[in-house]
Amino acid sequence: MANVAKKVSWSGRDRDDDDEDGRAGETTPLLNGSGPGAAGSGRQLTPSSFLRIGQLSNVDLNEDIHELETEVPRQRPNEIPHNEKLLSLKYESLDYDNSENQLFLEEERRINHAAFRTVEIKRWVICAMIGILTGLVACFIDIVVENLAGLKYRVVKDNIDKFTAKGGLSFSLLLWATLNASVVMVGSLIVAFIEPVAAGSGIPQIKCYLNGVKIPHVVRLKTLVIKVCGVILSVVGGLAVGKEGPMIHSGSVIAAGISQGRSTSLKRDFKIFEYFRRDTEKRDFVSAGAAAGVSAAFGAPVGGVLFSLEEGASFWNQFLTWRIFFASMISTFTLNSVLSVYHGNAWDLSSPGLINFGRFDSEKMGYTIQEIPIFIFMGVVGGILGALFNALNYWLTMFRIRYIHRPCLQVVEAMLVAAVTATVGFVMIYCSRDCQPIQGSSVAYPLQLFCADGEYNSMATAFFNTPEKSVVNLFHDPPGSYNPMTLGMFTLMYFFLACWTYGLTVSAGVFIPSLLIGAAWGRLFGISLSYLTKGSIWADPGKYALMGAAAQLGGIVRMTLSLTVIMMEATGNVTYGFPIMLVLMTAKIVGDYFVEGLYDMHIQLQSVPFLHWEAPVTSHSLTAREVMSTPVTCLRRIERVGTVVDILSDTSSNHNGFPVVESNPDTTQVAGLRGLILRSQLIVLLKHKVFVERANLSLVQRRLKLKDFRDAYPRFPPIQSIHVSQDERECMIDLSEFMNPSPYTVPQEASLPRVFKLFRALGLRHLVVVDNRNEVVGMVTRKDLARYRLGKEGLEELSLAQT
Repeated sequence: MANVAKKVSWSGRDRDDDDEDGRAGETTPLLNGSGPGAAGSGRQLTPSSFLRIGQLSNVDLNEDIHELETEVPRQRPNEIPHNEKLLSLKYESLDYDNSENQLFLEEERRINHAAFRTVEIKRWVICAMIGILTGLVACFIDIVVENLAGLKYRVVKDNIDKFTAKGGLSFSLLLWATLNASVVMVGSLIVAFIEPVAAGSGIPQIKCYLNGVKIPHVVRLKTLVIKVCGVILSVVGGLAVGKEGPMIHSGSVIAAGISQGRSTSLKRDFKIFEYFRRDTEKRDFVSAGAAAGVSAAFGAPVGGVLFSLEEGASFWNQFLTWRIFFASMISTFTLNSVLSVYHGNAWDLSSPGLINFGRFDSEKMGYTIQEIPIFIFMGVVGGILGALFNALNYWLTMFRIRYIHRPCLQVVEAMLVAAVTATVGFVMIYCSRDCQPIQGSSVAYPLQLFCADGEYNSMATAFFNTPEKSVVNLFHDPPGSYNPMTLGMFTLMYFFLACWTYGLTVSAGVFIPSLLIGAAWGRLFGISLSYLTKGSIWADPGKYALMGAAAQLGGIVRMTLSLTVIMMEATGNVTYGFPIMLVLMTAKIVGDYFVEGLYDMHIQLQSVPFLHWEAPVTSHSLTAREVMSTPVTCLRRIERVGTVVDILSDTSSNHNGFPVVESNPDTTQVAGLRGLILRSQLIVLLKHKVFVERANLSLVQRRLKLKDFRDAYPRFPPIQSIHVSQDERECMIDLSEFMNPSPYTVPQEASLPRVFKLFRALGLRHLVVVDNRNEVVGMVTRKDLARYRLGKEGLEELSLAQT
C-alpha cells in the first residue's frame, strides 16, 4: 500500500475540501465496497479472509494518508510520484440504470400515451437546439479566429517586409514571439486558474463520461466558456493545435446544459425538461452533443454519429441513432448557413464544416489498382510515426504530472512553447530559399523576404497560416508548389512541436496538427514517386497528401470507422473510401503493436476506471467472489435514522449504494436481499425528514415525489449540511417505497467476463453478489472490474490509489 500518491488530475486541483460536485466533506467518493483499497494489491480467495483484508487494508491506507498529511502540511511537493499501474478511487460512476422504486413506477403508470408523445417531442426539440447552438458556437470560434489570426499575420508580415529592406529582422522575430507568447499566456491563465478540466481537446474526458465515469466539472457552463475562449487564443497564438477537437467537448457541454433545463453555474432553473434530470437521459443527449461537435468541425454528420458510437457511447439504442443524426445534420446546416451569410454568398451553402478539405475531383485525381500496395505502405509509415508520437507524448505527460503541476509553471511552459514555435517558424522561413511565383497562387499572406520580385517564400505559407489553411494548401496546391527539402524540414519540426504542444494547459485539439504532419510527408512521398516514375500522371502529390494525412491521424488516435467516413465526407468523394479505409486499418494495426492510441493513453495516465468493450481475454479463471468488494454495508428495510446518518457520515467508507435486507430489528443476523438504495436517495429522505417515531406508525408527512429527487440532481447536498437532532436520531425510516426492489444480482460463482458483460452492457453502478440463500456477500463496482487488464505478461491487477 505504499503507492498511495497525491496526483494532479484532469480537474487540476487537489480536492481536499471539495470533490467533483463541490460537496464538502466527501473527499474520496468511493464506489460501494470496503474501505479505500480493500481490493488493493492482492486477490482475495477465501470468504473467511474478506472481512480481515477489508479492515487491514483500510487501516494501512488511512495511516499512509495521515503520514502524508502530517509530513507535508500545506505546501506542494516539487515532484509528484506517479505510477500508471494505479486506479484512482476519486472518480465516481454515473448511474445509467433507472431505480425502479414505487415512486418511479407510480409516475410511469400515471403517464398516458399523449404524455409519452410529449416527452418524445421534447427529445427531438432538445436535439434540434443542441444542433443549432453547437453550430453557432463553431461559427463564433471560426469567425473570431479568422479575424484575430489575420490581424496578427498582417502585422508580422508588414514588419518583416519593412525590416527586410533596411535590416534588423531580429525585431520581427521578437515581435512574432512576443505576440504568440502573450496571446497564449492569456489562454493558458484562464484554463490553469479558472477551469483546468478545459485543457486539451476534451475528447478523453467525454469518452470517460459516456463510458460511465463522472469527471469533475466536465459538462459545466463555465467549462464551455473557458474552452471556447481558450481554443480561440491557442489557435491565434500560433501553437501547433486545431480548433476541431474541442468542438466535440463544447457540443457535449451544450447538450448537458440544455437537456437539464437549468444551469448550476448561473444558479438558474428554467423549470423545463425536468423529466430528463437523471444520468440515463443526460448521457444520451451528451452523445448527441459530441456527434454535433464532430459534424460542425468537419461537416460530417454521418461521421459524427459514427464517432459517437465508436469512441463515445458505451450504451446505444436504435432510437438514439436517428435523433443523434438529426442533431448532427442541424449542426452542420446551421454552421453552413451562418458562414455563407458571413462570407457574403447567402444562397451558396459552401462551408459545411470548420475545415473543408476542398473538392477532390475523381477524374483528375483517381487511383489505379497498382497504387493499393503504395497506400498500404503509407498506412504502415503512419502507424509507426503515430506510435512514436504517442510514446514521446507519454513520457512528456509523465514528466508534466511529476514536475509541472503548479498552475504558474503550466502557464510558463505554454508561453515557452508559443515563443519556441514562432522562433522555429521564423528561422525555417529565414533559412529557406524555396521561392515560388506569386502569379496564379492562392496564398493569403505571401511573404517575399529574400525572394525576387513577383515571388514568395514557400516555407512561409506553411507557418504563416492557421493550420487548417495549411492542410488545404498541401492537398490542392499544383505540383511543383513545394520543394521536397521544405516539406521534409517542415514535417520534422512540426512533428516535435505538435507532440510538445499536446498536453499543455491550453484548450486545443490534435486532429489538425496530425493531418498537417501527414499531409506534409504524404505530399513529399508523392513528389518522390513522381521523380521515380518520371512524372507519371497518376502520381499526383495532392492525393498522397490526403492518404498521408489519414495515415498520420489514424496512427495517433486509432479511430477507424468514424475517421474513414469523416475523411470521405470532408473531401466530398466516395471514390477514396476504400484506400482511406485500408490506410486507417493498417495504421491502427501497426500502431497498436507498439503503443495504444493517444486518447486511451491519457485516460490511463489519469488512472480512470475505464471499462473497455470486453473483459480481458484471459480472465475466465476469476469469479465474482474474487473480484467483489467486501464487507458490504447493508441497511434494514425499516432502519433507525441515527444508523443511516452514521453510515453516511463515515468518511473511511464513502459508499454510494447500500443493499437493503429484511431483518428483525432485535437480531443481528442478515437476511435475504430486498433491494438497493443510493446515498443520494437517503440524503433527500433525511433532508425532507421522511421518518416516524416508531416502526409501527404509518407516514403522516407529505409524501415525496420523484420531483424532489430530480430537483436535488446532480449535486446532492453533503450529509454534513443536514441537521438531525438527537430525538430524530431515534426515529425510524421506512425504505420500502424508495429503494429499488429489483437490483441486478450475480451469484458468487459467476466468471469475471460474465459479470463484466452484465455490468457494462446495462451501464450499472452497483452489482450485488449473493450466495445461494440470496444473502449479500459482496458488491461489484466499476473499480473492481477496471482494475483487471491485459498487460505484456498476461493478466495484471492494478493497485487502488486514494487520488
